[in-house]
Amino acid sequence: MEGGWDAGLAGLHTRFVDTISLKGICLKIAPAGRCGSLALALVVVAGLCAPVGSVALAQDGAAAAQAEKKPVKSVMDLPRHTYTIEGKASEFLLTDAPFKAFVSEVKKNTEQTLAEYDITDKTTMKGMLGLLQAIAIFEGRTDDALAITPKLRELEDKEGVKLMTGEALAARIEAKAASSGDDAAYIEAFKQNLSKRIGALPWEKVREEVKQTRSTALIVSRDLVLGQIQAGLDPVVAQNNGEVSGDMVTGLIRMRVMLDHQLPLMPAMAEVYGDLIDKNEKKVTVEDKWTPNLVTLNSGDKASPVVVAVWDSGVDTGIFESKQQLWTNAKEVAGNGKDDDGNGFVDDVHGIAFDLRGNYTPELLHSVKEMKNDKSLVVKHTKGLMDLQAAIDSPEANALRQYMSTLKADQVEGFLEDLGLYGNYSHGTHVAGIAAEGNPFARVLTARITFDYKSIPQVTPSIEQAKKDAKAAEDTIAYFKKAGVRVVNMSWGGSVKDIEGALEMKGVGESPEARATLAREIFNIGKTSLETAMKNAPEILFVAAAGNSDNDNEFSEMIPSGLNVPNMVTVGAIDSSGKPTDFTTFGKNVVLYANGFEVDSYVPGGERMKFSGTSMASPNVANLAGKIVALNPKLSPTEIVEAMKRTGDPLEGHEGRIIINPKRAVGVLRSGQ
Repeated sequence: MEGGWDAGLAGLHTRFVDTISLKGICLKIAPAGRCGSLALALVVVAGLCAPVGSVALAQDGAAAAQAEKKPVKSVMDLPRHTYTIEGKASEFLLTDAPFKAFVSEVKKNTEQTLAEYDITDKTTMKGMLGLLQAIAIFEGRTDDALAITPKLRELEDKEGVKLMTGEALAARIEAKAASSGDDAAYIEAFKQNLSKRIGALPWEKVREEVKQTRSTALIVSRDLVLGQIQAGLDPVVAQNNGEVSGDMVTGLIRMRVMLDHQLPLMPAMAEVYGDLIDKNEKKVTVEDKWTPNLVTLNSGDKASPVVVAVWDSGVDTGIFESKQQLWTNAKEVAGNGKDDDGNGFVDDVHGIAFDLRGNYTPELLHSVKEMKNDKSLVVKHTKGLMDLQAAIDSPEANALRQYMSTLKADQVEGFLEDLGLYGNYSHGTHVAGIAAEGNPFARVLTARITFDYKSIPQVTPSIEQAKKDAKAAEDTIAYFKKAGVRVVNMSWGGSVKDIEGALEMKGVGESPEARATLAREIFNIGKTSLETAMKNAPEILFVAAAGNSDNDNEFSEMIPSGLNVPNMVTVGAIDSSGKPTDFTTFGKNVVLYANGFEVDSYVPGGERMKFSGTSMASPNVANLAGKIVALNPKLSPTEIVEAMKRTGDPLEGHEGRIIINPKRAVGVLRSGQ
């Protein structure tokens, strides 16, 4: 969720996708520069501004080439700024003079960064231009805001996003100029302008963006925005005595623009996009290039059982036991509370698990005891969000819209935490279902990590906790080796900035610089431990999700996504048409791609649901890897990856990137080539 960043290896275990993601941006409060709050995600998806990143500014090519500027090779090289927030952030957001002064200070700092730093990372540059655009809108400089749009488009590699960028903003500004202060005329003009602008774009290229934007417009509200700030930022401001980093609070500018300018237009936007969907979906057929390339192994195949580990949030093992796809430790007696085989783990019949604090637990599925609402209601809400994203007019989608329309600010935290908890509960099972699909020779082994789902982290990152989590990861990989695991799926990840943000949320660090230093130390403990343990298991292929933040995994220092380990592959997400999703993270090592959009699989209890994210793309690759090993157990991890590359299809417009083709890969093995 998705694309979510829930702290968990010393704050590094953060799921790249949750069941409740919109456009791959998690519905989870997090500092700007991480996944961002739902409020920010909603503005971005609405297309009324560009995303906000770190405190750095985009630069013209000529300026960026100036030798005297400080090079920025990593997100950690960017400057840090601290801002004073008076009182509660949720109240400060609505002030006049204090908020204007805050905006002015943010603007000054970004201009200073522009003068002093050479930033070449596109995601950071897009984020900073988006911040400038939001400031221009807030200050009433509409011409300046519009002038930023072409620069944003130049930086955008994903075609649908590029085409949609700035269109809603332009439609709004044009409508405002033509309406002479008449609210009804303004909204009508906006609808006409937006319909004309989006209607002129090639539908097959923007259809998913339109659908997801409409889903956002249907549920965003003032209470939803303020409720997230109350839950996720007010406590941080109080914890730090009003002195908060720019990573935490510059997103408030976007939220203010949302409240002041965009909320009144959301019903109109939903109406326009709904009409466009109704009109165009019947006319345009988008080819499904993914499903025809899937393949199922059968009893006629000369194959051997293969142990596939799902290192995730936990698995409902009963689903796979009934399908004879469950790994079993025959030396362990279930439920007797003893370590029968003497391997250090009690009742590890189908795998092992660690809780939020890195302690061993025999429970392979995350508990939902702390859920505030009935689980059946939360399941319906989750499905409703998925259906809204897919523009499906289902009973669950309609019920969710009605529920969220009555949601008050003080109810938002509980609502979102329930969704996050259900995400923890269901994520690993969904991933396991994808990894085992169509492979009767797969034997699923569960290795559970526990992710946090709270607005404010429950565990404070520390050196001691980092070492404990690192030991848990080392023990997990050692367990994989003893169990004969050949493929491990890892649909989770995190970064050094995530740890830095968690430290601030818990009030740790005398200064931003001290916090960054501690975050680096904690991060390196986890990174070194994980990297070493993986290298020491050369017979295992580790498959990692790239991430859901539309960013460079190397620049952002993400693990495991950004690791360069010989026996690991990082996977990006496409949709069923073969187009990269808007949310997928990229990088030099993100070579293989698989479907990660509206992927159908199991959730606990055996029901099925469609989730989106690189969390779903990664197990599609693990699935193929498992089938390749089943057919030829002698292949090494490197040979498995090369087989997938050799039999895959080129990702159009992205040289050197490959979409896996399961049918072709298995066909080659079946034919003995």
